[in-house]
Amino acid sequence: MEHVRIGIRPIIDGRKAERANLEDKVMNMAYAAKELIESNLVYLDGKPVECVVADTTISGSAQARDCAEKFSKENVAATLSVTSCWCYGSETMDTDPKTMKAVWGFNGTENPGAVYLAAVLSAHAQKGYPAFSIYGKDVQDKSDSSIPDDVKEKILRFARCAVAVGTMRGKSYVNIGSVSMGIQGSYCSDEFFQKYLGIRPEFVDMTEVLRRMKQGIYDEEEYQKAYEWTKTYCKEGFDNNKPEMQHTREQKDSEWEFIIKMTMIIRDIMKGNPKLKEKGYYEESLGRNAIAGGFQGQRMWSDWQPVGDFSEAILNSSFDWNGVRQPTILATENDTLNATSMLFGQLLTGGASVFADVRTYWSPEAVERVSGWKPEGKAANGFIHLINSGAAALDGTGRCKDQQGNGVMKPWWEVTEEDMKACLEATQWCPASAGYFLGGGFSSQFRTAAEMPVTLMRVNLVAGVGPTLQIAEGYTIQLPEEVHQIIDKRTDPTWPTTWFAPRLTGEGAFRDVYSVMANWGANHGSFSYGHIGKDLITLASMLRIPVSLHNIADSEIYRPHCWSGFGSRELEGADYRACGYYGPLYR
Repeated sequence: MEHVRIGIRPIIDGRKAERANLEDKVMNMAYAAKELIESNLVYLDGKPVECVVADTTISGSAQARDCAEKFSKENVAATLSVTSCWCYGSETMDTDPKTMKAVWGFNGTENPGAVYLAAVLSAHAQKGYPAFSIYGKDVQDKSDSSIPDDVKEKILRFARCAVAVGTMRGKSYVNIGSVSMGIQGSYCSDEFFQKYLGIRPEFVDMTEVLRRMKQGIYDEEEYQKAYEWTKTYCKEGFDNNKPEMQHTREQKDSEWEFIIKMTMIIRDIMKGNPKLKEKGYYEESLGRNAIAGGFQGQRMWSDWQPVGDFSEAILNSSFDWNGVRQPTILATENDTLNATSMLFGQLLTGGASVFADVRTYWSPEAVERVSGWKPEGKAANGFIHLINSGAAALDGTGRCKDQQGNGVMKPWWEVTEEDMKACLEATQWCPASAGYFLGGGFSSQFRTAAEMPVTLMRVNLVAGVGPTLQIAEGYTIQLPEEVHQIIDKRTDPTWPTTWFAPRLTGEGAFRDVYSVMANWGANHGSFSYGHIGKDLITLASMLRIPVSLHNIADSEIYRPHCWSGFGSRELEGADYRACGYYGPLYR
């Protein structure tokens, strides 16, 4: 995979005396920014993000052209212009409509980097090229080559989100099947994917899974490896079906074989597999260049074939029979919008994203009524039950451990073999609920067993607006065992459970937990490890997607500078107006 890069543009005053005085300073800024980004950020494959610096400082349109020509050959997705002095704004700015843009103006009194910053941001606003402003709050000496912490934060947030935008561009979303049970998120919006994300939607009928299975279009050697691994590490759980509806041992054994092959085949459809070329299946070996996908499942599949829960859960996890590897995003019920949420989370954290129904709000009063326990701690204001039969990554068990022994979710390249075994040990695979899934199969069953900071998110499509993003930072919480058992068994006990407490602000949709649940835009949501809401807001602004719900402090919000031209007092309204005016990134 060719990585996208960050291009760094050192800007300088073209006058001879000024150039001689500041050449080294400006180039040092460029290389300091390069070092900062490359030593702190990584791509989805775990390799360091790469930066490209212009061959010369840029003092006018000729050198700006030379820089643009170089960047066009280097797969540059975003540019960071840096300067410590006055320069000629509209003559030196990046005018490529496809790149994300930021400008760092050095805060020093000897030379007015801030004046250039203000002038060039004005040019960006007037010409319609949104750019992020980077300016340290404290004055530095001219000889100071360090990058202040507040400047570092903005450079890294800009670069992290810009790399995410560039990574999506040119990839595919693979719909395996179509719409599940009338769920609106299952309707794949070609316009949304192509115009807002730069992703090509692809469509594959679910019968393609059966064709490949029947004709042996998979790697038999890998299947044997996967089968032995599954027998060893994937424990079959309790059968919650009525005795007369339970499948025989022979049926269950056959279903295990089926779902293992199905998992391999879905991965191959999305990613390709060179082994298939060796078998004479060149087209199938290529895959679909997928960065994400979804599986329809219900009901045309699961009414007569084993359910896709195993495939979805294993593919979304950070490991399988081949060991630790990058998760493959596969949304249950082909919820394309929740797959997008999962993708955003993975791009910003490098870790697995956990798919769930945003199923039930439990008030403190209701918990005490049914269990006799009065919620306390992070559960004191109530909590939300996140649960779904399908694509909950096993990383969501919370059994990966950091150096202090705390339960966490990790970037996939940091997951250890011990982490993998712990997640598998905490998971059992229960025979699918026959009332839902007549074709059988197995659903993952676990409980998130750690108090972790997480961010719940959801992309929605709203008529008259377009895509919007919802964000709720909070924590997974632990309930007393007897309380968990009482309230978990009120729904299907064979599915994975996470108890989630959003962080409240006392205002708007976050005045209480009930309001968060009441304002959530769909039946599904996705959560990723850590409090990444501020990064999501920056990413959404790059994609021209307004944020309709969040619990991030105003001081943490970082959007293009020209957003303030759409209003500075009420930031949510300004975000809607700016996104509405600029429209999708790929028009």
